Order: sequence, then structure tokens, then C-alpha cells
Amino acid sequence: MAVKNNISGKKIAIVVGRFNEFITHRLLQACVKELKRNGVKDSQIAISWVPGSLEIPVTALKWAQKKNVAAVICLGAVIRGETYHFELVANEAAHGIMDVSLRTGKPVIFGVLSTNTVEEANQRSRLDRGDNKGHDAAQTALEMISVLKSV
Repeated sequence: MAVKNNISGKKIAIVVGRFNEFITHRLLQACVKELKRNGVKDSQIAISWVPGSLEIPVTALKWAQKKNVAAVICLGAVIRGETYHFELVANEAAHGIMDVSLRTGKPVIFGVLSTNTVEEANQRSRLDRGDNKGHDAAQTALEMISVLKSV
């Protein structure tokens, strides 16, 4: 679904976790491609790389607090391991990202994969099909910008 670019004079920030970069790089590629397909210019896209998914919320907050930012897209990949660490990282990243959205009243989009296996993460970040979650996050950001403008 194409969503009209209605962010003139504003930016969309993308915060990307570097951990599992072989996955997050593809999420970012699909996200940027979808934003551009919908008329967002390069100059309207700001990208910040952070060490991992736990560092996404604080960076998203800094971006969301800026007046010239219409939305923040958060991309990361947490893959289950043999310890409880997976749950901690996935849950706290989700809580932090939602908190930023509620605190700022801006769309802060949760595009952090939390999968059981590398294979699942690969499937959800493929570039050759339409089921890349970075692509979905871009569409959600554009739609939510429109929704919040209409409220």
C-alpha cells in the first residue's frame, strides 16, 4: 500500500541496532527503499546506528524530541539463545520504544525482530519478497503520521 508522503519539511529517523547486523542491514535497506518509493527524499531520512536493541529507545527518544522529526523507525534483531537474555532484551526494547512513542506523541515504530532462530530472522528480513519487516515498518510510520495528523 502506497502512502502519500506528507512530511514536507520534516524527517523520518531510523534507529538501527548493529547487533545481528547481517539481519538489521537488510531491514534498513527495505525500510529506506519503501520510504523512497512513497516520496520521502534522501534529505528527509536520518539514520543512527547503535550497538544493539537495548540502545534503541534512548536514541529514538532523542530523535523523537526534535521538532523536525515526524516519526522514528526502530530496527533491530534479537535471536533466541540458550539463556534468559533473549527475553530481557526483546521485552525491554519493546517497552522502551513504546514509552518513547507515548511520551512524545509521535509515531515510534517497533521494527525489532525477536525470533527463535537465525532462519526465522532471515525469512523476516529477505529482500526478494514483500515480507521484510523493515518494509512494513516504513509503511506503518507513514500511515501513522497521517493518522495522527487527522486526529
